Amino acid sequence: MKKLSLRMQLLIGILLPLVALIAVNTVSLYLQASGSAHMAYDRTLLASAKLIGEFLSVDGSGAEARLQADVPYAALEAFEADQRSRMVYKVSGFSSELVSGFDELKTWQGPLPDGTPYNALVHFYDDTFRGEAVRVAVLLQPVSSTTALGMATIQVAETLELREALARRILLSTLWRQLVLVGIIALVVVIVVERATKPIRRVSSDIVRRTENDLTPIAAHDATPELLPLLDATNQMMGRMQHLLDHQKRFVRDTSHQLRTPLAVLKVQVQSALRGDVEPVQALREINQTVERATVLANQMLAIAKAEQLRLQDPRDAPVVDWSEIVRAVALDLSALIGERHLDFEIETQPAPIRSHEWALRELTRNLLHNAAKYTPAEGVLRVRLHADGRHAALVISDSGPGISPELRTKLFQPFAAGSVNGGSGLGLAICREIVDVLGGSIALENRYAAGRIVGLDTTVRLALHENPPPA
Repeated sequence: MKKLSLRMQLLIGILLPLVALIAVNTVSLYLQASGSAHMAYDRTLLASAKLIGEFLSVDGSGAEARLQADVPYAALEAFEADQRSRMVYKVSGFSSELVSGFDELKTWQGPLPDGTPYNALVHFYDDTFRGEAVRVAVLLQPVSSTTALGMATIQVAETLELREALARRILLSTLWRQLVLVGIIALVVVIVVERATKPIRRVSSDIVRRTENDLTPIAAHDATPELLPLLDATNQMMGRMQHLLDHQKRFVRDTSHQLRTPLAVLKVQVQSALRGDVEPVQALREINQTVERATVLANQMLAIAKAEQLRLQDPRDAPVVDWSEIVRAVALDLSALIGERHLDFEIETQPAPIRSHEWALRELTRNLLHNAAKYTPAEGVLRVRLHADGRHAALVISDSGPGISPELRTKLFQPFAAGSVNGGSGLGLAICREIVDVLGGSIALENRYAAGRIVGLDTTVRLALHENPPPA
C-alpha cells in the first residue's frame, strides 16, 4: 500500500470494505430469500398432506379397525407448480402399514419437533426417492369414526427442481442488483476521489514546473481543509529555505567584500617588505596585525553562518548547559584584556540551565563581554551579573563607557555596523542578536545615567530556562 499513489490507496481503502460488506449482504439476502422460498413450498407440501387427510376414513372397530384411503392423484396436481417438479405421497396406517401411495418412499419414524410454526403435527426433512433428492413433509393426522380412533401418518414428497430453479433466480437477481450497486458506488468513489485529489495534483504540477530557485509560497485558494496544514507546513519550510538561501547569498557577498580589504592591505605590506621600504621586523609586525584582523573577521563571519544554521535545527535536540559556568569561563579567557586595562571587574552568577549548544552561549557571552571590556575606559568599572528568576535567566553586563547614541542604537545589531571608526568589523552584536533570536530570547542596550549624564551602558540578555522553553 505504501508504494501506491494516494488516489489508489483511497480507492482500495474505500472499495474493498464496501465490496466485502456487499458480498456479506448478498449472501445474507440470498439465504433469507431462499429460506422464505423453502417456507412457501413447505406450506404447499403441508397443504397437500392436509388434503390427503380429508380422504382418510376408519373401517371396523377396536383392534380390527383399519385405515382406509381413497386419494385421487388429481388431488396433488393442484399443488404441482409446473412440469419440472413431481409430487408423491404415502399414507401409513395405525400400525405403520402401507395404506396408499408409493411404498418406495421411506417410512418416517422419527419424533416430531416441538414448537413448530404450523398449526399441525408436521415435520419437514430432506430425503431421496428413486435416486432423486426430495423434500418431504410428514403429517400425523388423527382419523376417527363412531367406532374407532387412530393416528395416520401422511408423507408428501416433492422433487427439488423447482426449488433449485427458484434459488438460482433469487441468486442471479441478488447478484445482478448488488453488482449494479457496486458499480455505482465505484463510479461515485472514483469521481469523488478524483475531485478530492485534484488540488494535490495541481500543487504537484505547480511545484514540478517551478525553477530551482523559486521558493515563493504555494497558492492554496482551492485546497481542502485537510490539505491546508500540509500546504502551510510546506510554505513555512520554503520560507525557511528562502531565508537560508538569502542568508547564504548575503554571507558570500559580505565575506567577499569584507575580506577583500585585509587581503589587499596584506598584499601591499608584503610587497613593501620585499622592496625593503620598511624594516623586516616592522613589516612582520604589520603583517601579523593584518592577519589577526582578517582571522577575527573570518571567525565572526563563520559564527554568523553557524548561528543561522541553528534555525534549521529542532531546539529540543540541543543539550542543557549551565550558562553560569560558561560566563565564568569566558571571563577567565578575557582576564588578560581586563588586567591589561586595569579594570575594576566584578562577577556574580547563579546556576542557569539553558537548552542550547555550548558554543552558542560562549560566542554570545564572549562578544558582549569583549565589547564591554574594550569600550570601558582604563581603570574603569565592569560588572557582570547572571541571575535567574525561575522562568528566565538574565545576563547583565554593565560597563562605564560612553554609552550609545539613539541614532547608533538602531544600527548596532546590523552586520558591519561598528560603534566607532576603529571599533572593529561590527559583527559582534550582529552575532549576538542572531544567537538570541534563535534561542527565543531578547537583548537590550540601555544607557545608565547619573546626575543627568551617561555613566555607562547596561547590556541585558534574557533567555528562557530549560523548564520554560520559548514557544515554537
